[in-house]
Amino acid sequence: MADLSSFPITNRWPAKNSDIIQLYSLPTPNGVKISIALEELGLPYEAHRISFDTNEQKSPEFVSLNPNGRIPAIIDPNGPDGKPIGLFESGAILIYLAEKTGKLIPADAARRYETLCWVMFQMGGVGPMLGQFGHFFKFAADKVANNSYPVERYRDEAKRLLGVLEARLEGRQWLMGDAYTIADIATYPWVEGARKFYGGAEVLDYKSFPNVMAWVERGLARPAAQRGMEIPRKE
Repeated sequence: MADLSSFPITNRWPAKNSDIIQLYSLPTPNGVKISIALEELGLPYEAHRISFDTNEQKSPEFVSLNPNGRIPAIIDPNGPDGKPIGLFESGAILIYLAEKTGKLIPADAARRYETLCWVMFQMGGVGPMLGQFGHFFKFAADKVANNSYPVERYRDEAKRLLGVLEARLEGRQWLMGDAYTIADIATYPWVEGARKFYGGAEVLDYKSFPNVMAWVERGLARPAAQRGMEIPRKE
């Protein structure tokens, strides 16, 4: 069995099998990126649920793995040179898993970098903007009841980004054409999250983005996505 004792997080969330990837997450748009990828790749892993209700993501044990105090994070006992490695930030983890397995990312260098462009598009745009929209639209609506600017600002930027995706997906099954990649896995959970969790489909005018919505449905129909969207499960 691999020795993970150098990772304090394992004191609070012990590994049942220290020889497989340890995932620390929640089924949020950011969290399910990694569970979906792990399911697609067929990599064995254990999922540990990090409760936001009790601020477990701010605990010393979790922060020892991710100093930013955000999910998801992983420990791979079989990292580079066969040594354990801890990783955080969903985009970085997706790239690591894709490169570790040689899957979900093109082997061709030019197409690989193009894929990474779309991963970064999600990390820098889709995620933050839809997240801010959801915050003001759903969770802080009472605080901005007399000021429409925050909702309108993030609504409009979210719609602009959806328009970028709509154009990209014209005539394409996935963001990279016929190849399903980490760029798709990074992005469609956020579009679905804004619809399902934030209830923003009407305000964001989802019906005006048919390519995007068809793409989201294709992604969600994949068996690995159906499993990954529910991980970590409630105990």
